[in-house]
Amino acid sequence: MKKQTNAARWIALSAMGLGVFMGLLDVTVVNVALPTMARGFKTTFTDLQWVLNAYTLVYAVTLMIMSKLGDMYGRKKIFLGSMILFVIASAINGMAPSLFILDISRGVQAIGGAGMMSLSMALVASNFEGKERGLALGILGSIIGVSSASGPLIGGYLVEHFGWPSIFYVNVPFGILAVFLTVFYVRETPSYGKNHKIDLVGMILSAIGLFAVIYGLIVKEGHPHWAWTDPRVSSLIAGGIVVMVFFVFVEMRVEDPMMDVKMFKRPHFLGTILIAFALGSGIYAYNAFLTALMQNYIGYSAVQTGVRQLTISAWSLFLGPVAGILSSRYSKKWMIVWSMFVGGAGFLLMANSISPTVTFVELWPGMVLMGIANGMVNPLLNTAGMEGTLPQDMGMVSGLLNVFRQFGTTVGVVGLGLIQDAQYENHLNAHMPSLEMPAKVMGNIKDALINAGPFSGHTIAFSDRMAHAPFAKALQKVVIHAYDNGMAAVAVTSGVIVIVGGVGAALLMKNHVDSVHLEVKQHK
Repeated sequence: MKKQTNAARWIALSAMGLGVFMGLLDVTVVNVALPTMARGFKTTFTDLQWVLNAYTLVYAVTLMIMSKLGDMYGRKKIFLGSMILFVIASAINGMAPSLFILDISRGVQAIGGAGMMSLSMALVASNFEGKERGLALGILGSIIGVSSASGPLIGGYLVEHFGWPSIFYVNVPFGILAVFLTVFYVRETPSYGKNHKIDLVGMILSAIGLFAVIYGLIVKEGHPHWAWTDPRVSSLIAGGIVVMVFFVFVEMRVEDPMMDVKMFKRPHFLGTILIAFALGSGIYAYNAFLTALMQNYIGYSAVQTGVRQLTISAWSLFLGPVAGILSSRYSKKWMIVWSMFVGGAGFLLMANSISPTVTFVELWPGMVLMGIANGMVNPLLNTAGMEGTLPQDMGMVSGLLNVFRQFGTTVGVVGLGLIQDAQYENHLNAHMPSLEMPAKVMGNIKDALINAGPFSGHTIAFSDRMAHAPFAKALQKVVIHAYDNGMAAVAVTSGVIVIVGGVGAALLMKNHVDSVHLEVKQHK
């Protein structure tokens, strides 16, 4: 009987792992399909942005809400319902007759993805005990690391061979399998808040606050030359922050709060969410820039880029279980700290390797160190985050770690993009005046390059029309170095973020956190 029980637990882990993999993969997999989708819908990249933004926004906004519902009514129930919703929305995405339908169904799909992601960690923690829990959470951390980094490879292969709808259809058979495995093998957790009142005000406030802040960042990303004080940006971000402050005020006073804000008084917990934010803003956000470097700049196809990025993601496959086993013997805190420092060193190597002739040969040593950091920290973070957490709060802790990871990714993409734009523009301003060309022509070309941005500027410099100009080679050299300066600055910034995260973990996290066993409050 014991053997069957053990087997059932590991089968349950595979079901939860499938859910996590699909939910996180769909955050990034669409990127490589955008050119094909633009042709299919006869539209522009600007109009397609909401295929990405709808998922990112709804996913981030609903993570905490789905976590709380799972804690209250049973994590398996909410996880299973989220998975079914995700599968149905995926099928609708693939069949979408218009961009409007696709945008709406992507938002619905994100609700399912958020439910699966936010509750998976807590379900694993409640389905496993002792050393097995560390190993299982380590494996789940591996899946998180692999899914976040494998979007370009999987998306590129599917789009190249089967068309863009396949990136959504592929979720259906795997999702159905995961649903059956969940039904029969995942053990339900108690309905801790069965007699509690739903904190509807808290849920609404958290949704509005997160939506406003993240949407404000998305608006800023799309308009890098708008000032932070521009009302179209500042009103969203400042308004969102005000709402989140009010949310905390409300949560401290309601009888059954959506979130126990006292968790944020624990230095150890603050250390874990700092690491989650650093992972998102440092490593995951940088992946978007690395993909653009390899595809738009070096010239690799989506599949070629994805294969080379296995240098990062493949480490998660075996380091996750290793980290899970080691976590029962050694300090999770110091393993996380030193792994973050290793990742920081990788980014500095990446920055040093950027040049006009850069290829994968120069990039891979830094990518390996990034992969080792990601492969070690993610599973350790899952286990460390659950330490000292009340059973009824495990879903919310899982959700908060994912909120900060996703929020960090959004902040990182915007922040790193602004740094790249600034370095790119500064180099053009400093070196283009030395080119031998009429002032008016130089001004027009410079404006075109700046408006196109670092990702697309070299297509202007290397266009057929520009190739016939007498100053073409000199201009191309300036544009390439401008891009290189921007990418090097992005890599250095990511390295600093990761190292600062490691320092913060060293200061805040504890070597060992005692488990908490308290009575669950019941209402009459």
